[in-house]
Amino acid sequence: MELLYLLVVFLVIVGLLALRRPLYQAMLGGLLATAFFYRLSPVTMAEGAGRVFTQWNSLQVLVSLYLITFLQRMLEARQMIKQAQQDLNGIFHNRRVNAGGAPVFIGLLPSAAAMILCADIVKDATDGYLDAKEQAFVTSWMRHIPESILPTYSGVLLMCSLSGVALPRFMLGMIVPTLVLALLGYFPYIHRLPKDPGTPPSNNRRRDAGNLLAHLWPLLLIIALILIFNISVVPATLSAMAALALVCRFKPGELLPMVKSAFEVKLLLNTFLVLVLKEWIGCTGVLEQLPLALSGLPIPMYLVFVLLFFLGGMISGASGIIALGTPLAFAAMDGGMPLMVLLMCISHAASQVSPVHVCLVVAADYYHVSMGALIRKTLPVALLFCLLMIGYYNILMLL
Repeated sequence: MELLYLLVVFLVIVGLLALRRPLYQAMLGGLLATAFFYRLSPVTMAEGAGRVFTQWNSLQVLVSLYLITFLQRMLEARQMIKQAQQDLNGIFHNRRVNAGGAPVFIGLLPSAAAMILCADIVKDATDGYLDAKEQAFVTSWMRHIPESILPTYSGVLLMCSLSGVALPRFMLGMIVPTLVLALLGYFPYIHRLPKDPGTPPSNNRRRDAGNLLAHLWPLLLIIALILIFNISVVPATLSAMAALALVCRFKPGELLPMVKSAFEVKLLLNTFLVLVLKEWIGCTGVLEQLPLALSGLPIPMYLVFVLLFFLGGMISGASGIIALGTPLAFAAMDGGMPLMVLLMCISHAASQVSPVHVCLVVAADYYHVSMGALIRKTLPVALLFCLLMIGYYNILMLL
């Protein structure tokens, strides 16, 4: 019955989004349905909402959203993002590279707020050729490709730890899925863009490459601090902001208005409600019931875990189902690297259509489309990716 209640909760959210209600109203409806059907006490609800602020993993999402938005304002004030777009045009002279490659590069930043920077470039490269829903899909899908393979993301590190698969071996197995993700993002929409960006070709690509580094160095600094020095997103972003303020000689009079303008209430409120819904669903214990509900299905064991990771990933996001399902999967099967690759791919695909995925909130808000519309655009591609990865798993098992 608890699983049926969960379905009702998600139908409430989807129904409100279908009625074109704002995301915060849909999330509030989902929260009310969760509290009603699971009979959550006021204390449980308050504790769940409070954990968004008391647990750093949740709070840093809100803090990093604010800081990246602030950094974006600083970059815009010096026109560095616009100039970086011109540099990309000079280097590649290809609109498709701008639309597809820039989000993958910025996706190296393990922060939902990186979606804002991705969206700035994608929108500039695709305006007039793709509609807002298609732009949101391209931004979201391409930005998340690094999340499926890089150890800068918690899901990868967590699954490696729980499965016992060595990280280099996992990354080797993920080369094909990563390429498939890129192709699935390219062919629906990016390939429709004209290659010509509408600007004269560069006569000095080496200079343009140097200019690109000069205009994107704050992002490169953040990535270096995270990858090389293992610094988390918030202090890395603060360091880049401080360095940018010094190098570009920002005056206090320029920065003070940004303190307010970077505080985007709608974006932060939507993100907060998504995080609260995730906490409340975690309180119900419904995720722990999924393996038992699926175990009686007349299908191979690996497909049982495919269903578990996809459904669980939609409910809790990738990290939640990885923490719950990985020990179960590797206790039930001796799958090694192929099983880890399969389950990571499935959880990654599920997170791209999950109502509790914060990045979808950011993308939908930026392009002024409903999250339901973004999920409908993404779902067929995510399901196709899952089918292809099931085939890839079987090939790996034969090798």
